[in-house]
Amino acid sequence: MTSTAPFPVLNNTHHPHESFDASRDLEKRLRAVIRGEVRFDPASRALYAVDASNYRQVPIGLVIPRDADDVKAAIAACREFGAPILARGGGTSLSGQCCNVAVVLDFSKYMRSIEWLDPEKKLARVQPGIVLDRVREAAEEHHLTFAPDPATHSRCTLGGMIGNNSCGVHALMGGKTVDNIHSLDIALYDGTHLTVGATTEEELSAIIAAGGRRGEIYAGLRRIRDQYSDLVRQRFPRIPRRVSGYNLDELLPESGFHVARALVGSEGTCATVLGATLHLKDSPPYRRLVGLGFVDPFVAADHVPFVLEYKPIGLEGFDGMLVDFMKRKELAVDDVVLLPEGRGHLLVEFGGWSPEDADAQVERFLQAVSRTPAVVRSYSSAEAPRVWHVRESALGSTVFVPGEPHGWEGWEDAGVPPEKLGSFLRETFRLMKEFDYRSPMYGHFGQGCVHMRINFDLESEPGIRKFRAFLDLATDIVIAHGGSISGEHGDGQARAALLPKMFGPELMQAFREFKALWDPLNKMNPGKLIDPVNVYEPHENLRLGAGYQSKKIDTYFQFPDDKGSFAEATLRCVGVGACRKKNPGTMCPSYMATQEERHSTRGRTHLLWEMLEGNVLDRDWGNEQIREALDLCLSCKACKSECPVNVDVATYKAEFLAHYHEQHGHHLRDYAFGFMDRWARLASAIPGVTTRLANLPLAIPGIASLVKQSLGVAPQRTLPRFAARSYQSQVSASESAQAQVLLWPDTWNNYYHPHVLDAANQVLTDAGFAPYTPKQHVCCGRPLYDFGFLKEARAYLEKILQQFAPQIDAGTTFLFLEPSCASVFRDELLNFFPTDMRAKRLSEQTLLLSQFLARRVPGYKPPSLAGQRIVLHGHCHHKSLLKMNDEFAILTATGAQVQLLDSGCCGMAGPFGFEKEKYQVSQTLGERVLLPAVRSAAPDTLLVSDGFSCREQIAQNTNRRALHFAEVISSLPRQHS
Repeated sequence: MTSTAPFPVLNNTHHPHESFDASRDLEKRLRAVIRGEVRFDPASRALYAVDASNYRQVPIGLVIPRDADDVKAAIAACREFGAPILARGGGTSLSGQCCNVAVVLDFSKYMRSIEWLDPEKKLARVQPGIVLDRVREAAEEHHLTFAPDPATHSRCTLGGMIGNNSCGVHALMGGKTVDNIHSLDIALYDGTHLTVGATTEEELSAIIAAGGRRGEIYAGLRRIRDQYSDLVRQRFPRIPRRVSGYNLDELLPESGFHVARALVGSEGTCATVLGATLHLKDSPPYRRLVGLGFVDPFVAADHVPFVLEYKPIGLEGFDGMLVDFMKRKELAVDDVVLLPEGRGHLLVEFGGWSPEDADAQVERFLQAVSRTPAVVRSYSSAEAPRVWHVRESALGSTVFVPGEPHGWEGWEDAGVPPEKLGSFLRETFRLMKEFDYRSPMYGHFGQGCVHMRINFDLESEPGIRKFRAFLDLATDIVIAHGGSISGEHGDGQARAALLPKMFGPELMQAFREFKALWDPLNKMNPGKLIDPVNVYEPHENLRLGAGYQSKKIDTYFQFPDDKGSFAEATLRCVGVGACRKKNPGTMCPSYMATQEERHSTRGRTHLLWEMLEGNVLDRDWGNEQIREALDLCLSCKACKSECPVNVDVATYKAEFLAHYHEQHGHHLRDYAFGFMDRWARLASAIPGVTTRLANLPLAIPGIASLVKQSLGVAPQRTLPRFAARSYQSQVSASESAQAQVLLWPDTWNNYYHPHVLDAANQVLTDAGFAPYTPKQHVCCGRPLYDFGFLKEARAYLEKILQQFAPQIDAGTTFLFLEPSCASVFRDELLNFFPTDMRAKRLSEQTLLLSQFLARRVPGYKPPSLAGQRIVLHGHCHHKSLLKMNDEFAILTATGAQVQLLDSGCCGMAGPFGFEKEKYQVSQTLGERVLLPAVRSAAPDTLLVSDGFSCREQIAQNTNRRALHFAEVISSLPRQHS
């Protein structure tokens, strides 16, 4: 049924407190008819107002369907109220096709299964929300793959890939998404449900003769084919990367009247995908990578046709500016050194079915390429992933580069014939120079598709007019080279208004007729790609727009890398979505556990930006929805290093909580855990006496339960007990400002595990040093950040800078055993005092034990542990800010067999894992990798982790005890459980 009254349009100036009865009624109706989740609250609408593009449109509401029946019911409810709909996958689209004033359908939480995979037929049936990597992993078990693999392969969904007609590195081997679709199950806005695929002439005639809505659609498609086929053959560029417009070429007789493929790339403007049957391609198991360096990227592009003669399965390129930006951002710096010399690079990958086959291909290529001006480098199987990491980090390396104006997408996606790539790039960069624009370049050189992120001014009227003028002239260059204005990312809003230049008025009419067949009411992602009346212009609905300025607010942290602005810091997130991955790395633990957008790094940062804007969300530090979104952040800091744009949610959370608690006050638990150093100091005031008294309540079951209940501690947890004597109470009273090493008595090792400090002291002594430890109580204040005690945290650091001024000025190394404490001096210290030279020196003089031994002790040789097996788990701050390289190297140098777990966050994360309401998330994270690895380790395997929290998580969930690195390499006997 169609609503007699159109659904009210909600635009970006709509205030959340205005009344929209239709919206409330629609929400009520949706809740009544679907089993999934319905969210029309301000925070959910704010979360989905942007994708990875320049655009922002606040949706009507959000539906997270559990299955296809939910999708059908949701569409029916929207139809009843006349509300537009927008299907969305991973939300990483770069052209604005995934934000609209519509009801958003997010498939990525529940509809993410492989329903079946048939290796004999090389087919797989999937739901639209499944992430590409899950499909590839399942297919690779049979040496098959889904060939298109964009750089977002760890989080992009198949539904999104179908919507965008995604490509990627290995589209060179197996084509675009459109080339790999067998059939689609789709739902239309009018309630029609169809399965579409290739259609013979006999089948086509039968479908039309049968009549009904299906017959009507197929009759219309045949009419479009017959009327426009000559124009399609004439005007559609015959290039590897034509993604612009609708795929009318798939309706031609020579294409088999493939209706499913005609819908690929339609960006949700025609139909909603309920399921897809995919073609899988053979995947050569033996890969070899060769790097080529040229004098500049234009010469590199000139050599693409030559390289293609040798049939690589991947051919990527990028320029020297991209490498410069990576170095400036300290992104993939250990991997960039593997590139051959030059200012233009090609990465050439070969695949074979045997090592000999792959090697022979490379050898033939190397002989031929030796006659070119290229600098050549071949990579081992260990080096190749590191080099690919450089390429996959390209987008992140172009964003928020120190010393550079902001770069934006908007003209990053043209595709041309590969043989014309050099000419195209020269002319495009000549035009950019005329407009005073610049950008790195990277992309799929082997298919003539190049990405850029140009320094457009999207914050002033003159800048936006200049941007629009550039698009027209750049489009002319693409067309003159026989190319497509979109070669991978789709048209969306960024390029939709430019399509008439590329296709002409007749084919634009054909596109409108195609759209009208499927969506006569224009309720499917209206205004994007093709619209019966007008598409949005590239300069409409900008997230920033003329007159935009980051909001100025007073903060505790100084945000020196973001012009001193918290608002500017939250603008860092451009929606790349690397935080939405499932397995490798540490970011983002809570998203891994909940699969909720609001618990991702991206989601949290967007919410904070929206709060500061004060449009959908009130500009209020007391916002409960934002507090709830941040509550499950474990402050692991992985986003600061793993996020391509270095978003730092741990810092944003601490800043938010400081202001939030100014309004709402603190709970008892906040003081108990936040000021743990003070309670530990009191408990150890009289060694052997006060510690027994402090531990006594924890030893009596009934009282222990009351203590945990009063503090909101999970009943399953055991609160750690203080050691009988602190380390400080046992060391010599002598202190020396001239000592080379100050062994920091952090709260956790000093008061709970003093034997770890003993071991470290012995290691340093054996290495020829005389470390000293201060007798007075000291603390970095790490737990204070978890509860927003930033005023107190700053005071802790001010005291340290004063107290240890002589040692800092003397260049003394401050040696830490607890990574989370070391990270305070590497990170928060500089955020509080960015211009204080003493703070800068202290940060530089802060090292972990493994770093000190590897970097400051020439020729250091650890004790022999030949034959010993070691399982090594890194604390989050160790992995994110301090890196595991030195520790792994030293343990390996013992002769032991060391396994470094890719275990992400252990789930304990200081007080996080003790809190009752977070216990389940904590356990989910622990059970991902770490705890199963511990349980499966042989009894004589050493478990090593430097984090106090990590060792607690192991101890509280297994019968094993993990050791600190210092204990493993010390000459002291190890303490066993």
